[in-house]
Amino acid sequence: MMNAMLINSGLPQNLWGEAILSANHILNKVPHKDKNETPYELWKGHKPSYKYLKVWGCLAKVEVPKPKQIKIGPKTIDCIFIGYANNSSAYRFLVHKSTILDIHENTIIESRNAIFFENIFPCKERKEEGSSRKRTHEVASGDHQRDEEPRRSKRAKIAKTFGPEFLTYVLENEPRTINEALSSPEAPFWKEAINSEIESIMQNHTWELMDLPPGSTPLGCKWILKRKYKADGSIDKYKARLVAKGFKQKEGLDFFDTYSPVTRITSIRVLIAIAALYDLEIHQMDVKTAFLNGELDEEIYMEQPEGFVVPGQEKKVCRLVKSLYGLKQAPKQWHEKFDRTMLSNGFKINECDKCVYVKSSHNSFIIVCLYVDDMLIMGSNRDVILTTKRMLTKHFDMKDMGLADVILGIKISKTSDGLALSQSHYIENILKKFKAYDSPPAKTPVDLNLHLAKNKGESEGQIEYSRIIGSLMYIMNCTRPDIAYAVNKLSRFTSNPSKNHWKG
Repeated sequence: MMNAMLINSGLPQNLWGEAILSANHILNKVPHKDKNETPYELWKGHKPSYKYLKVWGCLAKVEVPKPKQIKIGPKTIDCIFIGYANNSSAYRFLVHKSTILDIHENTIIESRNAIFFENIFPCKERKEEGSSRKRTHEVASGDHQRDEEPRRSKRAKIAKTFGPEFLTYVLENEPRTINEALSSPEAPFWKEAINSEIESIMQNHTWELMDLPPGSTPLGCKWILKRKYKADGSIDKYKARLVAKGFKQKEGLDFFDTYSPVTRITSIRVLIAIAALYDLEIHQMDVKTAFLNGELDEEIYMEQPEGFVVPGQEKKVCRLVKSLYGLKQAPKQWHEKFDRTMLSNGFKINECDKCVYVKSSHNSFIIVCLYVDDMLIMGSNRDVILTTKRMLTKHFDMKDMGLADVILGIKISKTSDGLALSQSHYIENILKKFKAYDSPPAKTPVDLNLHLAKNKGESEGQIEYSRIIGSLMYIMNCTRPDIAYAVNKLSRFTSNPSKNHWKG
């Protein structure tokens, strides 16, 4: 049953745990061949309701929690239904598309407020579309651009190249296992990335090997292998990350709290405006393996990773001393560690945004803004910036990227009279994605003579319309306030758009 659910929905195999739990939930409400009563009825004493059951893997529009809603913005996010909550009547969802900063794609949320589209399977449609698409083997430099321009260090260094045969824009078919990666033509690059990741983990003393205590169940783990691309479509680097299967964690046993603040895009824009006003330099740093720095309070055991099982100790497990990617509490533990480090070095946490840190004296000041593992650093002079960089490098494994170039897909450019923000690569990518790249330019964001009314007929491409509106809202919030009126006007009709709304 679990296998059929995965195949029918098109969801990846790593969600087999959610599929099994959902299958078990359904089977408990279905009569067995030996008895007329269901297990649910025997346990609860009354017949179950089947209205609560939904088709596994279908599309669902989930209401954004009230505290995270903004007056002008989306009130729902696109999710995939993956199961039922353990301790409430809520459903479990995998976030499919989200423009809400605090709700990230490919994370699991629980909610009761949702509208289900039980005949639509987003992952299955994406697979079918991908299988019919011809594979591109060679792309001329400059023909295509990614939505995020890569960050580049300003320090002189010899550029690493992977050769012209790796000029490609095909993002599918990344290896799913170490064996698959090491048997591919790109094996030397994957091997280097995997060894680099395991070296960081060992240097960080992330775990210790021990016998599994009686009554304990170890979490599994998985290697996630990704290629990072440059703007011209060539491969920038190969990245390997060891991830714990945190979806198996049990609340109250393996974790207690998962909340971690994330800086708002408005905070980043305000800080960039301050830098432009006072002509401050903005520097950028990246924390390598940020989540590995968090210290765990819970007893968590994990299987030894594929390819790195210690000979003679095959039956031992890893007792996690520090956090690991994939754990539910990993973001929280990392942020708490960063907080302690900044406070112990004289910084104060901003009351309006818990990810902004300020340190000042009578003649200088420094501001650090953290977004998960990316950070912007600006100060009254270069000396105080360099001092802060040295402090951070002392505590964490950092990558110094020099003057800020791109943050969250927003390019920061120095001009003669200030700073300019742009998302040209993201906008071009959106136009290509929705087949509007060759559309004629318009003088205004919206046709003022176009009268838009509620559609009383059948919906015209409701899902596609919602995706476009969501993409436009992200652009609007980041760099294009000039389209706010048009986007707000069109977003009123996302539930049932007509041909007339598409013209807007």
